[in-house]
Amino acid sequence: MLLKKINTVLAAAFVLFILWFGTEFILSPETTAPTFGLPSWPSGDGGGFLIIKGIRDVVLALVLGILLVTGHRRALGWVLLVEALAAYGDMTTVLAHHGSVATALGVHALTATLMVVNGLLIMRETRKVAAAAATPAPRPA
Repeated sequence: MLLKKINTVLAAAFVLFILWFGTEFILSPETTAPTFGLPSWPSGDGGGFLIIKGIRDVVLALVLGILLVTGHRRALGWVLLVEALAAYGDMTTVLAHHGSVATALGVHALTATLMVVNGLLIMRETRKVAAAAATPAPRPA
């Protein structure tokens, strides 16, 4: 039961954090962009790409939130594992474009790794339930 509570709190924190960060990119991309870790950010019409990044984050958070609220825990674990790829992709982008190594590792890689850990813990928590569902019921004699 304790593992389930910890997993729920961590997943809820991811939902809130990703939702907040995405909303910041949508509402004030010019002030939020420097926190992403890239050495420079788009100017002129290029700022629209920052809003796209914000929309992506909001959608990722909503998917996690829906699975968390509806109690689809096994699916939540899988989605956390898959969505961690977005954060690892952000890390790779920052590093590939000579951005802040500290931000790439301390924000993006750490977030992605914690998402993977949370996803794996949720998968572990739900493993017995999934195994029981896969086992056919005994037939009466």
